[in-house]
Amino acid sequence: MRCTVLAPSRNPSEDGRVKTFLSISCLIAASVFFSGTFAQAESGWLNDYKKAQQEAKATNKFLLLDFTGSDWCGWCKKFDREILSQSQFKDFARGNLVLVELDFPRAKPQNPELKKQNLELAQQYQVQGFPTIVVLNSNGQKLWQYDGYFPGGPEAFIAQLEKLRKG
Repeated sequence: MRCTVLAPSRNPSEDGRVKTFLSISCLIAASVFFSGTFAQAESGWLNDYKKAQQEAKATNKFLLLDFTGSDWCGWCKKFDREILSQSQFKDFARGNLVLVELDFPRAKPQNPELKKQNLELAQQYQVQGFPTIVVLNSNGQKLWQYDGYFPGGPEAFIAQLEKLRKG
């Protein structure tokens, strides 16, 4: 991406307005470009399984796979709202998990490589419905799978994950 400066005008007050307009335009364009790049990293969720595997191995954390239909599945939205988006879970995840969203949207666009990856992983873990949570250790071995909405809020969900950590 590149911002170009227009040739100066003959009116000095117009020069200032043009430069201000161009500066603001460049800032907006850069914000739009980078917001997509950093939004996922800021949320703590990845969608690249191989990258997540590498991070889990490097940090010795569990890999939590969230198979979801984020734009249509009511139980997925409830699980996200009541557990995954809660500060308790986010705090726990930051120190213990590498989070991977494997989304199966109906209305949101999704690139073909991501769609293929998600479908292959859903087949590998025999996902029958959404939400489905799969937890792997840092070596990629499956430790736990839960199909459907997990009741009890973030406390109960974190307690289950703690049991896995303790063996």
